[in-house]
Amino acid sequence: MHAIADICVVPITGRISVREEVKRAHQILVETGLPVNLHAYGTNIEGDLDTILAALKRIHEELHRSGVPRISTNLRLGSRIDKKQGIKDKLAAVKGGA
Repeated sequence: MHAIADICVVPITGRISVREEVKRAHQILVETGLPVNLHAYGTNIEGDLDTILAALKRIHEELHRSGVPRISTNLRLGSRIDKKQGIKDKLAAVKGGA
């Protein structure tokens, strides 16, 4: 099933900066080979739902293995079966008014 997700991984380390952990989480999403777009408060990714969810599991596993004691992930997930639509299509519809 095709899906579009907006993912925000928040490693809870006790430190102010979690830049390295967020970089690793983003890299795991990139390694899926799916279209990924980093933004200021998370990452958009689109493609096979099972691939997206497996990547989220891997993020949690790898960050915990690296010593992160807690992780809070916010996930917004959309899928539809009436037509094929990706992130670019959604943006074009809003920007173009269609």
